[in-house]
Amino acid sequence: MRHSPSIVPLDRLDREIYLVLEDFGARAGCAWRETDETETDLETVLRHLLAGQYAYPVRIVCFNPGEGWSRDATSDVADALAQRVTDTYAEVPSALQDFIAANATRRFDVQLALPLQGAA
Repeated sequence: MRHSPSIVPLDRLDREIYLVLEDFGARAGCAWRETDETETDLETVLRHLLAGQYAYPVRIVCFNPGEGWSRDATSDVADALAQRVTDTYAEVPSALQDFIAANATRRFDVQLALPLQGAA
């Protein structure tokens, strides 16, 4: 039996790929969001979540086809989001707050900046 080489270069697949399962409501249900191949790395997914590009994220999976593994990365991503919010004081959409609260494995306390007296 002949083995044909892959038409997709392996180096494109030998990396961690993150996909987001989003809840679109009772009528539409949940679906894996379609995304460009170049926007499936962890950093880009974190930026998109914080920017509100996902209204109601439910689950996040990570896989590496080159190494042949997959895992649930939901709590890891929730922890990374919470840490980023804590470090940068970023505003977080309420649905993302719920996602972090439901999935983070560590406690993150955020001190909100108070307005300065006399500041305009």
